[in-house]
Amino acid sequence: MTQSSGDAEKLISIKDFQDLIRKMYYEKDAARGAEATFLWLMEEVGELAAALREGTKEELALEFADVLAWLTTIANVKGIDLTQAVRAKYGDGCPGCGKYVCECPDSEKP
Repeated sequence: MTQSSGDAEKLISIKDFQDLIRKMYYEKDAARGAEATFLWLMEEVGELAAALREGTKEELALEFADVLAWLTTIANVKGIDLTQAVRAKYGDGCPGCGKYVCECPDSEKP
């Protein structure tokens, strides 16, 4: 993890986060397997949906973090490097139009 210049807020990269989640949970996650872990992810997505409807900003932040952690867990179990995956899909711009500010029609999912 790196620190931003001028303040004490810790920054964390995708790689740092994936490594952290792997250290904390990999043994349990691998034993549970990707399919069962996906069910936990879906539960967290449901909690995020509820927080989007009526939660506070703090509750939303916690639910976003939970969804990211469970998604990262599945990537670890399946051997996917999220940094490489994100770079490959989004590193050169929108996957649909190729621009850094998407120009895809609203009717299309980029």
